[in-house]
Amino acid sequence: MNNFRLEPFLWIHLAGLALAPLLLIVTWIGLAVSDPWPFYWVELVLVGIIGVVPMLWMQWTKPFDFFSILLLSIKPNHLTEEQRKILKLLKTRKNKIFHGIVAIGLLGVVWLLYQLAPFAAITASMLPQWRILGLMIAAIAFFFCNLFVQIPVSVLGVLLTSDKTWLTTKPIPCEKVISNFTVLGLQINKIFFIPSLPLSSNLNENPS
Repeated sequence: MNNFRLEPFLWIHLAGLALAPLLLIVTWIGLAVSDPWPFYWVELVLVGIIGVVPMLWMQWTKPFDFFSILLLSIKPNHLTEEQRKILKLLKTRKNKIFHGIVAIGLLGVVWLLYQLAPFAAITASMLPQWRILGLMIAAIAFFFCNLFVQIPVSVLGVLLTSDKTWLTTKPIPCEKVISNFTVLGLQINKIFFIPSLPLSSNLNENPS
């Protein structure tokens, strides 16, 4: 039995999706600060580029290392073979397509929020009425929204992997983790408050 879907790090990062609606609300309020500039498309380009491009580029080129949390990350040479196989699955063309589709969808959402911004004007009136301030609030909130959506999209890509594909996937070598993935935080041997995955799948896949 393949139990890679029980990997705790996958579900921790998938849970981050719950923050996306709150961040979209902050984006909406930011877009409602002061009066729009005459060329509205400049505002949308600004928010869209800051919010979408960095995260999409990261996931396309050096995907976020799942085995990081709260400014801590597991050293590459302390990742299990199963965890390194999970990382290898992040580099598939399927995942890149998923990230691209989601990025386009999120741009559509921010365009809709821009159209609905007048409905948030009362809440936004509590902030200084500087349009550039509102746009920066919107762009930063939208960036973090992308972060907490795109990483769960990677998780879903892994969870939807077929057992056949999993069995034929080769783990990424330890020495290539840093160069192929975005590894954030202090590198340690083990994050002690994260439970370890049972080893039954490894035993079944590599019988002695």
